[in-house]
Amino acid sequence: MSAAALARGGPPGPTLRARLASAFRLPPLLAVPLAMTIALLATPPAQSETTRIQRVISPGGVEAWLVHDTTLPLVAVEFAFVGGAAQDPAGKPGVASLTASLLDEGAGDLDSRTFQDRLAEKAIELRFDASRDTLTGSLRTLSENVGPAFELLRLALTAPRFDGEAVERIRQGQLASLRRRSTDPQTLASLAWAATAFPDHPYGRPVDGTLESVPTITREDIALYARKVMARGNLKIAVVGDITPDLLAAALDDVFGALPATPDLVPVPDIVPHGLGTVEVTELDVPQASIVFGGAGLKRNDPDFIPAFVLNHMLGGSAFSSRLFREVREKRGLAYSVYSYLAAFDHAGLVLGGTATKNDRAAESIGLIREEYLKLLREGPSEQELADAKSYLIGSFALRFDSSAKVAGQLLQIQLDDLGIDYIDVRNRLVGAVTLEDVRRAARRFEAQPGLLFSVVGRPTGLPAGDSVPKGG
Repeated sequence: MSAAALARGGPPGPTLRARLASAFRLPPLLAVPLAMTIALLATPPAQSETTRIQRVISPGGVEAWLVHDTTLPLVAVEFAFVGGAAQDPAGKPGVASLTASLLDEGAGDLDSRTFQDRLAEKAIELRFDASRDTLTGSLRTLSENVGPAFELLRLALTAPRFDGEAVERIRQGQLASLRRRSTDPQTLASLAWAATAFPDHPYGRPVDGTLESVPTITREDIALYARKVMARGNLKIAVVGDITPDLLAAALDDVFGALPATPDLVPVPDIVPHGLGTVEVTELDVPQASIVFGGAGLKRNDPDFIPAFVLNHMLGGSAFSSRLFREVREKRGLAYSVYSYLAAFDHAGLVLGGTATKNDRAAESIGLIREEYLKLLREGPSEQELADAKSYLIGSFALRFDSSAKVAGQLLQIQLDDLGIDYIDVRNRLVGAVTLEDVRRAARRFEAQPGLLFSVVGRPTGLPAGDSVPKGG
């Protein structure tokens, strides 16, 4: 689940939060030297064009957002095709993930070993990944090697080989990863939450597939997925670094111009999570119970998203000052980490969170999380609590722009969320303008939902294993 984390709202925190985000395949924290960060977040009248976002459109109509910066001789490219694992065939989850892993395993006349050698010779980093809503790619290169780097990227996108040897090697690696994760309580809790919340919907399927589905995926499945999803019409691109607009415009056509004009995507319906107000328990013989919880949230284009983002920071978005952290960890010592965050997918808005605690404290922890959630929704925050939350969210925003890769990632996510090219300039003003009434309005919308769905993996006492237990809240 996007990600989330990023322009969508805010990042999950450390440790368990990072593992949950990985299990849900949320977009990571889309995290330029300090000079670029300052330039992006401030708008002095005579600001240099080399540190501002430019819309570059190629002669063939391919668009990218560019921050031209010559501080370092580096170029970072982030791009995404809308579609992701939601486009996997219903009976074969894992196709998008396998496809992403194979795009740099040989292309054109270059087999896997030769392709990887070419990347290594020029110190080029090229990676692909799949999340629920997107198939993404990232490229890092020295500016002196931008030509070879773009050529290898072009081959990977337009002429991937999907050789039999590579398919089987990557498949076995994916199966080994799935076997490792099959005994990880946090991963199991995340997957069980998604399966319960989204039955008979693409969001309920594991992005990386299952031990049963991955062996059935054929080379034809992979090639068909690539043809249907990788197109210019569902493509977003962000570029940061030592490359001029003119050079980038020409490169855009060279790299992406041969892709199909439009994708062939299967419509994905919007969905509200099921099972709200219940607790699902999966037995596993481990000393701690891993808990994932979540409920209906808001999509990123909702007018109340920013107030909800601020509200969530007070609930569980801060590692040290949130209500959940204070009540669950500081006052009672029930868990080392507890958190919540907003995940705004293309077809569902969610509030998600998690923790881990001793089996005999799981019921108490769930009750306390539910109690604090409802208390904040019904009573709202204090003026000081709101002021502190806004101050932190405004002050920490610059941390998302401390490298060229992070800037490119932020620009990509802003495009995917359709927030506008000026979003970086207006974001802090939007947060600063949030009032108590705004937060209370968002809270009323959350309170109107049936409650939270809890997924627990372990041997918790006081919670029947394998049952859906109505718990309210």
